Amino acid sequence: MDADLSHHPKFIPQFVELQKKGDFDIVSGTRYKGSGGVYGWDFKRKLISRGANFLSQLLLRPNASDLTGSFRLYRKEVLKELISRCTSKGYVFQMEMIVRARQLNYSIGEVPISFVDRVYGQSKLGGSEIIQFAKNLLYLFATT
Repeated sequence: MDADLSHHPKFIPQFVELQKKGDFDIVSGTRYKGSGGVYGWDFKRKLISRGANFLSQLLLRPNASDLTGSFRLYRKEVLKELISRCTSKGYVFQMEMIVRARQLNYSIGEVPISFVDRVYGQSKLGGSEIIQFAKNLLYLFATT
């Protein structure tokens, strides 16, 4: 989860409950399913996030609704395995973790979450991160 509490800890009990109920290897918070949502972003930021998720869904078919989010619960051994296989840097690692999880047949559950933009500081998302995302998306498409 993000350290600035844009991912609210109130969802953690739902993550744990779903993990226990479904015996999932990963539980991911989703902004784009059910009652999930994003608050405080301008149109441009929403468009970038939705666009990244749309392209990822189209090319990678991950069967997860929010590849660019980072509010997740992992089984310890699954996290170790995925980190050892992940090659991406920057925001793209979040997407690669889910793609690699599907490749390894790990189960993924989703909990709808509300994401609230940070009050202090600024996002690190810029042009170089977007270019890096596009390069890594094509790399994952070619290798998975």
